[in-house]
Amino acid sequence: MTGAGTGSARPAADRDPGLQPERTRLAWRRTTLSATVVAILAGKQAIRDEVTATGVVAAGLSALVWVGFLAVAHRRIQSLGAARPRVLSHRGALLAVVCTVAFAGFAVAMVL
Repeated sequence: MTGAGTGSARPAADRDPGLQPERTRLAWRRTTLSATVVAILAGKQAIRDEVTATGVVAAGLSALVWVGFLAVAHRRIQSLGAARPRVLSHRGALLAVVCTVAFAGFAVAMVL
């Protein structure tokens, strides 16, 4: 018997396949939207007054990081369509973290 607080997992048959994947899908969509806004603002900030080589490189890197994050999010959202979604791969998780840290690094570099 599986009781509360025993630490044993519930059988897969008891799992509701509709709720958690939908919440996760919405969270990935919100995060992707936030990353899109950050990438647009970073690109705008990089070429705010005049177009320079540094600004173009910064805008290009921001777009590249955004595309990487978008790829991870899209793969994750697609995998949530299954009754038993796959676990986020280590590579996908690492890419999402690298993209987030890169966005933060771009923000700090633009302020300084």
